[in-house]
Amino acid sequence: MYEVRVETDFAAAHFLSHYHGKCERLHGHNYRVRLWARGSELDTGGMLIDFGVLKGLLREVCGRLDHQNLNEFSVFSGDPSAERIAKYIFDEMLTLLSHGGYNAKLLYAVDVYETPTNMARYVRD
Repeated sequence: MYEVRVETDFAAAHFLSHYHGKCERLHGHNYRVRLWARGSELDTGGMLIDFGVLKGLLREVCGRLDHQNLNEFSVFSGDPSAERIAKYIFDEMLTLLSHGGYNAKLLYAVDVYETPTNMARYVRD
């Protein structure tokens, strides 16, 4: 099995509506996002999928979130947790890969780091 990973980052603000503690107040993070693709077969060029394709699409998706208040995105239902952000990025990447003619089944996981030591992951089931 082959795995490849690309990463990018974005900065955004959020608060958690259903959390009681300091995260219920508006605050920001410099998010780090890692996207993983996995598969058992390489293309004729010896690659699972082009790093440039993955990174470009990931930057496009994360660019939509950059310097935004994530609570304004209805997809997060008022609680833009790292878990929900990871799922959103995963779903958006599936769509972009499919529409771009790439094998979306290669998309395996998205990691969203709120800090260097706190991360949530969404994995294809």
